[in-house]
Amino acid sequence: MFGKRATTTIKLPPKAQQQPVRPESPRPQSPIKPSSKKPGSGEPRGRVADERLEAFNQLKSKIHRKLVEQLDMARMADDDDSVRRQVRDVVEHLCEQEHTLLNLSERQRLISEVLDETFGLGPLEVLLADPSISDVLINGPKQIYVERKGRLTLTDVRFRDEAHLMHVIDKIVSAVGRRCDEVSPMVDARLADGSRVNAVIPPLAIDGATMSIRRFGADPLTWDDYITLGSCTEQMRDFLNACVLSRFNVLIVGGTGSGKTTLLNNLSTFIPESERIVTIEDAAELQLRQPHVVRLESRPANIEGRGRVSIRELLINSLRMRPDRIVVGECRGPETLDMLQAMNTGHDGSLTTIHANSTRDAVARVETMVMMAGFELPLRAIRQQFASAINIIVQAQRLTGGPRKMVSITEVQGMEGDIITMQDIFAYEQLGIGVSGKAYGRFVATGIRPSCLERMKASGAEVDTGWFERQVLFEDEPE
Repeated sequence: MFGKRATTTIKLPPKAQQQPVRPESPRPQSPIKPSSKKPGSGEPRGRVADERLEAFNQLKSKIHRKLVEQLDMARMADDDDSVRRQVRDVVEHLCEQEHTLLNLSERQRLISEVLDETFGLGPLEVLLADPSISDVLINGPKQIYVERKGRLTLTDVRFRDEAHLMHVIDKIVSAVGRRCDEVSPMVDARLADGSRVNAVIPPLAIDGATMSIRRFGADPLTWDDYITLGSCTEQMRDFLNACVLSRFNVLIVGGTGSGKTTLLNNLSTFIPESERIVTIEDAAELQLRQPHVVRLESRPANIEGRGRVSIRELLINSLRMRPDRIVVGECRGPETLDMLQAMNTGHDGSLTTIHANSTRDAVARVETMVMMAGFELPLRAIRQQFASAINIIVQAQRLTGGPRKMVSITEVQGMEGDIITMQDIFAYEQLGIGVSGKAYGRFVATGIRPSCLERMKASGAEVDTGWFERQVLFEDEPE
């Protein structure tokens, strides 16, 4: 039934064929240090350096074109190590043919960059290989910023020109069956490692194509990392563990870059492996570790404007899939009403996130998004749905200087008249900003015992009432 796997054969030039295939040498690192010039200063780098860089890029383009002419690139899709080594030999031979005055370091860099263009994402490869980078922000071909430990810095990495950047964008989005062109100039996609990608091109992006990459590394943050980094305390972690085991519906709120998705990923680790989980996302980025997970991803319309499948349609369909838990990556529209109804009709223990700056703002945001569903519901009815559906609200926040904190864990108690009543169980109190420009503060237990305590104990979750005594749980050291 199955034949042997087809192998890729590459005809090497005579000189390259005489050389044995050898292991690929380590990739020389391109400089990713902050640029010495201020952004937007327009200050020239130096004529000699510019001319040398231009000559280097022209040589790289020339060798890459020759490589494409010699090889059948369609057969390179699996990025087999032996194929890569053979291609490296071809590139080295082409470099020798050019008789250029490159030193060893420049030669190795040129070879690595040509291989990155062939098998990867060109200039982005050296950034994506750096685990300390959490965001890559591309503002046109000549301006690329990265975020490390909450701080943005301008790098020396560049694309050749606008066409080069557009080629890389097309390579990313086509890998997940999407497109980015004049008809659809804005697109969400993902990389092979799960990193989230957003690209916007002209005419929407006035100054040229832009792309943002939110990294999700191969070694994601764990609860131990949260505690070590001071993002939460052991008591907060254990309380959230008890909430998930007790099948409470949890809403995570926070602004852009506050760590909502990472927190959602970690909360999902508390779900028992015996349960069936359905995840629903715009661009699949959750990495649940349980064995019984069904992953659903929305789909944009095709070039004719048809075939779109929204988060709301997936959520409605998921109710027919016998889920024990529903995890929605983010509620941002009319699907919010369906999510609340699912939480109220037997799908306890569901998790989702929304963009909001505080827990009170989250209530207002939910009210607005429910109204987007097209039903003229009274405000009181929407709030009753919210109060009966959501049990716990966790607020994530990125503070001044970059630290990400779980700034509050709040219990939704119910309704008093037309007002949703809530109480903070744990909170983070910011005390100031250190000399390094980084915020510092302390985690406190507010002294309020949650009204859901008996339900948690009845569910078999281990709860220590000492967690809730008013106390300082942890205090940051000013930096």
